[in-house]
Amino acid sequence: MTTSTTAFTSTKTWIWQGFPISYQTEGTAGPAVILVHGFGASLWHWRKNIPVLAENCRVYAIDLIGFGGSAKPEPGEKIFYTLETWGQQVADFCREVVGEPAFLVGNSIGCIVALQTAVSNPDIALGVALLNCSLRLLHDRKRVSLPWSRRYGAPILQRLLAIKPIGSFFFNQVAKPKTVRKILLQAYANSEVVTDELVDILTAPASDPGAVAVFLSFTAYSCGPLPEDLLPLLPCPAIILWGTADPWEPIELGRELANFPQVVKFIPLEGVGHCPQDEAPELVNPIIKDWIQSSIKQS
Repeated sequence: MTTSTTAFTSTKTWIWQGFPISYQTEGTAGPAVILVHGFGASLWHWRKNIPVLAENCRVYAIDLIGFGGSAKPEPGEKIFYTLETWGQQVADFCREVVGEPAFLVGNSIGCIVALQTAVSNPDIALGVALLNCSLRLLHDRKRVSLPWSRRYGAPILQRLLAIKPIGSFFFNQVAKPKTVRKILLQAYANSEVVTDELVDILTAPASDPGAVAVFLSFTAYSCGPLPEDLLPLLPCPAIILWGTADPWEPIELGRELANFPQVVKFIPLEGVGHCPQDEAPELVNPIIKDWIQSSIKQS
């Protein structure tokens, strides 16, 4: 890791259900904020946000179990890689490490983890910020709305990947730096942000024991909660930020989430892709800071 990542103090370890969980914290005063990464990412995806938010807050970025520097136990033994599992992990982290309710900020699938955390643990969340929330378009209940190629192609691919040698081969191809860079160039509208450092952040954990099994477990996961299931149950206010150039989660569909009364603000980020916290921190950081400060004043 170079430049911005090495500027942080070393990551810390919290033991959850017997497994080591990696997290980073910065800031000594102000409200608590927990940052939740998306699928295949890690706490380092927030490296451009942590120092800025820490000016006014106590910031915690956590690696969900199965990702980043956290443990990657075999699925189905003691751990199932589901949104409910990760939601409970974040809630327990908030109670045991943070020690008080917090603002939850998520990106992609991390948004649904944040929602699940708040819904299942109403005492935990002061507010939720969703950055390009995963719409889970390959969910069993969503497939009927997809083009036929994706509707029928995805289940076939899932069944193929469940065959261990095929799944392992596929993962090893996807986890190569060259392939990760290509995927990032799709997800990010600004290609200049796709640096060697970013590729390193996403590929390094792929060599850990258990990484293949975690990846294949989640690619086969087509059930669990959808954002539209959780938003009506949310016990706190939410804001939504959405990069308009996201090729995976169309903003037209994302705007529909703003119809829920719990969503107090929907903010489009023009020309930004799927990971706005990393691609456009200069836009995201002030919005998150203002939202937290205004929420504190209103409470």
